[in-house]
Order: sequence, then C-alpha cells, then structure tokens
Amino acid sequence: MLKKTNAKKKILIYNMLDLIIYKEIEMTKIVRANAKLASYKIPTRVFNVPKDTNGNPLRVSEYFGENVFNYKNSDILTEQDKKSIGDVISKKADFSKEMAEKYANAVLNWATSKGVTHFTHWFQPLTGSTAEKHDAFLTIEKGKPIEKLSASQLIQGEPDASSFPNGGSRSTFEARGYTSWDLSSPIFIRTQENGKTLCIPTAFVSYTGDALDIKTPLLRSVTQLSKAASRFLNLTSGKKRDEEKVTNVDVSCGCEQEYFLIDKSLYFERPDLVMGGRTLFGASTSRNQQLEDHYFGTVPDRVLAYMQEVEVELYRLGIPAKTRHNEVAPGQFEIAPIFSSANIAVDQNQTMMSILQSVAIKHGFVCLLHEKPFAGINGSGKHLNWSMSSKLGNMLEPTDTPHTNYQFLATVAMICEAINRHGANLRTAIASHSNDHRLGANEAPPSIISVFLGDTLTAILDAYADGKKYDPSDDTFIDLKADQLARLVKDNTDRNRTSPFAFTGNKFEFRAVGSSQNVGIPMTVLNGAVASVINEMNDKIEKEIESGKSTDEVLLNLTIELYKNSRKVVFNGDGYSKEWEAEAEKRGLPNLRTSADALKVIADAPKNNFLTELGIYSANELTTRFNVRVERYVKHRLIEFNTLVNMINKDVIPATIEYKNLVATSIVNQKSAGIDAKSDIAVLTGINNALNTLMEDKAKLIKEMDAIGHDEGIEAAEKIAKELLPLSEKIADSVNYLEDNVAEDMWPIPTYYDLLFVR
Repeated sequence: MLKKTNAKKKILIYNMLDLIIYKEIEMTKIVRANAKLASYKIPTRVFNVPKDTNGNPLRVSEYFGENVFNYKNSDILTEQDKKSIGDVISKKADFSKEMAEKYANAVLNWATSKGVTHFTHWFQPLTGSTAEKHDAFLTIEKGKPIEKLSASQLIQGEPDASSFPNGGSRSTFEARGYTSWDLSSPIFIRTQENGKTLCIPTAFVSYTGDALDIKTPLLRSVTQLSKAASRFLNLTSGKKRDEEKVTNVDVSCGCEQEYFLIDKSLYFERPDLVMGGRTLFGASTSRNQQLEDHYFGTVPDRVLAYMQEVEVELYRLGIPAKTRHNEVAPGQFEIAPIFSSANIAVDQNQTMMSILQSVAIKHGFVCLLHEKPFAGINGSGKHLNWSMSSKLGNMLEPTDTPHTNYQFLATVAMICEAINRHGANLRTAIASHSNDHRLGANEAPPSIISVFLGDTLTAILDAYADGKKYDPSDDTFIDLKADQLARLVKDNTDRNRTSPFAFTGNKFEFRAVGSSQNVGIPMTVLNGAVASVINEMNDKIEKEIESGKSTDEVLLNLTIELYKNSRKVVFNGDGYSKEWEAEAEKRGLPNLRTSADALKVIADAPKNNFLTELGIYSANELTTRFNVRVERYVKHRLIEFNTLVNMINKDVIPATIEYKNLVATSIVNQKSAGIDAKSDIAVLTGINNALNTLMEDKAKLIKEMDAIGHDEGIEAAEKIAKELLPLSEKIADSVNYLEDNVAEDMWPIPTYYDLLFVR
C-alpha cells in the first residue's frame, strides 16, 4: 500500500509514463527523477497549436469550423446547387433525389480530402449520451474499390432498435429502427487519437415511427414554439403584409458546463468513480471550499494546457467556446459557449462533453461530469440559458422602458404561467439519480420549481397587477467613488443563484439542469410548456383585437391576468431557506424531492396533455420514457450499492482489521510493560464500534437489495430513494470515521485530499 503522501509520486510517475508514450520526454528522465519524485513538478503535456505553412500560430478565426461541412464552400457544387440546398434547409423546397446525391457527393469529397475513411449516423438514444456505428466509404463497384456516400446512406440508417433503451416498447425480435438525417444540424468530423469519422447528426425512431431518442421530440418542440411565438408576434406587432410577417422564431440556448478534473493515476484506484462517477464515501478534508479561494483563481498550468486543447478541438468543430474558469470547489472548472439555436446547442453540448473527457485522458486527467462526485463540496450543474428571437429581435429584451414594453411583459407573463402550470414536468425533466444529490444541496437550486424575476421586473408586474402606477428608477449607474474607475451600468435585475428558473437580463436561465444531463430533455418540456400557453393566449388576443381593442390594451390586460394567476410561482428570495419550503407548500407548489417522486409525473397522463396535444410526445413515447428512466434510476443505484459493498469487503474491512491488530498488539505490549494503555483502548474501541455498525448496516443493505431482486419498476425506485439510499449514506458515515482514524499508510483508497488537492 502507498502512503497518502506518495500520491504526488504516483501521479508524477503515471504522467511521465504518458509523456514517454506521447514521445514528449525520454525514459532516462524518470530514472534521474526517481530519487526525489515528490519534489518535482508534475509535467504539463504540450499540445500542438494550429499553425500555418510557415509554422506561425493561426488565429482562432482562421481555423474555426474547419471540421464542419459547409456546402457554401464546396468546390464541386454549382452556385445553383448551393441555392437549391439553401432553399431546402430554409424549408422553402423539398430535397430531390438528384440534389441529395449531389450533396452526399460533396460531403464525401470534403471528408476524404481530410483523410476520413468512415461515416456514422450520430444520434442520441435514451441513454442520455450519443451513439454511433461506423461504416466505411469503401465499396466495390464493377470489381473495383471506390469511395462512395450515396444519398440513401446520407439520409437514412438502420441501427438495432431493440438494443437501446426502449422501455418495453420493442421486443428483442423487433429489432428494426431508423436514423433520419437532421438537416438543421451541421455534419462534422470527429477526430480521435487513431482516426477520423464523419458524423451525420440524425434522429432515431422505431419501426413504428415512435421516437427512441432525445432529438426528435426536441425538434418537434422547437417547431411548435416557433409557430406559436410567430403567430403571437404577428398578432401584436401590427405586421399586415406577408413580407413583414414573422415566419420563424429561433429558440436559442447556451449551456454553461461544469466539470471536475482528477488525476488518472488515482481514478482507477476508486472503483466507485469508475463504476458510478461519484465517490460513495470519503472523509472531508480540513480545507475544501470554505475560503472561497479557488473560484475564479489562477488556472493551474496543467489544467490550462488541457483547457486550451479542449478549446482548439471545439473551435475546429465550430463550437464557439467563450468562457473558462475555476469553479467554486477544488478541482472544479467551467466552460461556456456562445449561444446557438436550440437543436445545434444540444448537439454541440453532447460533443463538448465527449471532448472534455477524451482530451482529459491525454493530459493525465479524468473528467468527471457527475453532478456530485464528492460529498461536502459543490456539485456540478449545466445552466441552460434560454431565449426566443425573430427578425424583430429578442422577445426577452426589456429595452430601456420595460414598463411600457407590453409585448415583452406579456411574453414574461406567459412564461411564468407556463412554469406555474407545468413546474412538476420541468422538475421531472431534470430528474436523475445523480442530480438528486445536487438539488437543494446549498450549491444548486432546490427541487421546488420557481421563477426569479428580479426587483425591477417584479415591481413593474406587481404594480400593474395591483392597479398601481409604476415609477421607473433613474439609478442606472453605480458610482464607485473613485475617479480612476469607469462608471458601471447597473442591470435591471440582480442574479439569484438559488433560483431554478431565473430571468437574467434578456433570457431565462434554467439553473437546475445537471452537468451530466442531455439538455434536450428539459428544453423540450420547457418549449412545450411555453408553446401551449402562447397558443391559448393567441386565440384570446386575436378575438380581442378583432373586437376593436388596441394591441397595447390587450397585451396589458393579458399580462395582468396571467401574472395574477402565476404570481405564486415567482420568488426572488433565498431558495435554500427552510422558510421558503414552508412558504412554497402554502402556495401549493410541488416539492418533488427525489427522482422517484418526480418520475411518476411522466405516468400521469393529464399532467402531460400539453405535450401530447402539441404532438411533441405521443402517449406511447411517454410510457417508453417513464419505463426507461425508472429502470435506469434503479440500475444506477444498484450499481452504486454493489460497488459500495465490494469496496467495503475488499478494501475497508481488511485495512481496518490490520490496523485493529496493530493497536491491539500495542495495548498488549503496554499492559505487559505495566503501562496504562487507556488512549490506545479508546482508539481501538472507537474503531471497533464503527466497524461493527458498518457490518450491521452492510448486511441490511445486502438484504434489502436481495428483496428488490430484478424489480426495476417505480416501487423499487421509491424503496431505493426512501430507504436504501439513506442507509448507504449512513454506511458512508461509518467508513468516513474509519478513514479518519485508521493510519494513513494502511488506508488503501485515494482520499479527498489526494483526489482534489494533489496537482
């Protein structure tokens, strides 16, 4: 067993071996360094910055999107071809077979010129991640080998639909499924250590046409929200001529991605991290994040090199990474892109997560995307920044006079009403075994879905709802009382990190989404909830305008009506407080604390009528999702519990017994020498009591798991959430006591100190 103080030596050796593999240092350097390993700085891996033919570094703008297919830059498509393709993408025309063949040939020509040999239909099954099956361009025609990508290969594929999560909607013998090319998301080349693959973003459906993926319902929701919002804008903007009318509202999204980095050499010594992505036990260190010195601190050299390589890979794929920084917890970081259209943003976030993990390995790290990999410190989220815009502008832009911007106020009121009606559905959309550890844990919003509007917007809406006049403040600048400093422009709202759904100036930020989750699920539900309310209001607006009322009057009356009804869901205070829990209960807001509670909403047909009526999900697709998500919750938890039992049996118990024997021997020796061994006896008694408690609780856990057996339904999920999970956390407390009291050179598992502070 290695001592804890040798963690750095271990990391150093592993990283030097990696650098030898990557041919960046010679073996002799390890030999020379071995004598004083702990005093050496852990090496930073060098990566290749993109350069021009003269060896000069390229600007990001010079290689941005180089691995994304752009038909406008094709050398083999004519200008008429490009115009025709543009009409297809903008939905002005259908894709003819002839044009599809030309497009496929252009894609092939571009990909093979970059050394690509295989293509894949890249899709997002109900696992929450991505899937791909690689096919070679190589084919044999007339006895000769050629590269070919046909229109049919581009447009449609056929993976096995029974081998992916399907919630019992497909039997094993009913294997046929289809992937369908998504024209709205760019085709790209994914580069890995040993090859390149052309990735064609696709939807994934069963033989009967049911969506077995995340993309298909998302695209449906975007379509429905665009239709509803376009009609709303046309009704309320006074656009009469067809050329003036809004025909599309773009739903945009920006995903702030948080993650942890730990050293690869220690990761594989923690089976709980390998199997479940989180530590199932671990004693807290004396200093974690309470000094708040990691947040926005200087990025460590090794981490910065990693971040830069991640960004280069993202830029090549046309993903506009904008922000990087240290997060609050030790070992935690964040990357955020510039906003994109909803569907593209989801695809790009899935790609980003994959790149974060693959590049980490090259730099001697493992990237953890689990929402709560370490107890006692902040977990990781993925804030979903959401807005709607058209050729008329951003629908959530307050302008300089928000109190008279009635179209904006009505939009906000409709969104509040959507959250009021369908908050339980939004909670369900972000429910997972991993996010349960984060929600309400003092670094994330609570499981109560509420809306933060900020002082200014709330004051405006309150004034109108209460029949009062709103007087805008002139306090638009912050005077810092120092002539050397520029004046700060004051926003019309503060930020509230405890709010699940917060207005942040010109967008809403859904903060409750977990770091490992596919944002397509919560965005689908959010889009559907808002679209259903807008559709209902559009009918009312149209009737009232036709009756002779002015647009402003109609919008203001609508705002007042909706805000009065949804005011109960608006909360600008501390979402962490116990007072808010009590207040939310009084207001009648649901508090679905666990995934087992939340997932039952999917099985409640009336609560999902808005989704089925809009055609975003069919009743059968909802049943599929209920079964899949409950089953996955149960399976994930059982994997965790079995891993916990294994680690206790193979690591914790042997180490504890070995240390007990050492202390017992010391007691015997002291007594034989006539020395008072009271302190040693106290140590041994404490450890023995903790071990006995651990053994009893472990036996209970095993018994309860045996009772569940192969049950993967909602009853098993509820039992796990309410009984087995708390029992596993009690077991973790016993293990943590042992970790704190067993000699460090006998503790066989990397600790939080090793994982979070040794760099």
